[in-house]
Amino acid sequence: MSRKPTFTSFSETTAEDWATIFTEQAPLYTDLPNRIIDHLTLLKGDFAGFPIDRFDHCLQTATLAYEGGETEEYVVCALLHDIGDSLASLNHADLAATILQPFVSEQNHWMVKHHGIFQGYYFFHHIGLDRNMRDQFENDENYQQTAYFVEHYDNPAFNPNKKARPLEFFVPMVQRVFSAPKQSLYPVGVK
Repeated sequence: MSRKPTFTSFSETTAEDWATIFTEQAPLYTDLPNRIIDHLTLLKGDFAGFPIDRFDHCLQTATLAYEGGETEEYVVCALLHDIGDSLASLNHADLAATILQPFVSEQNHWMVKHHGIFQGYYFFHHIGLDRNMRDQFENDENYQQTAYFVEHYDNPAFNPNKKARPLEFFVPMVQRVFSAPKQSLYPVGVK
């Protein structure tokens, strides 16, 4: 760092301070895809009672979406839809959606954010919840896409006999999707 800012609160900052900060933070933006992949691999070995670990579930979901002819952005959403399981066990869909939001369409963001409620259609009745909780969104334009995602890609992706594509297959897709934000509060793009 050529110049270290000396402020002690944001109200004391200058444009020069922020130029320095954005320059210093640039590697964070360019390395984001690698950090996301690293975090996804933390799901390896985390079975949490399921027939396959959460990592393989993510790979299977992405593989099914890829084989289903979905867009690259959609496939990346499928890959990362449960990335929040280990950090946000009670609201994992929200965490995944937050990570994806600056880089994906509103439709794909909505799908990831709400997939947990839609997945509940297949098991909520077994745990004392309303399996039709997703119906609160039946008039939303993203309802059908999310129901389809869960039915065809997320729900059937717990098969110990299903061979998924390896993570390395998806890494270039993650790198491309996270190469530049579609929307961001900050005027900093990924370089």
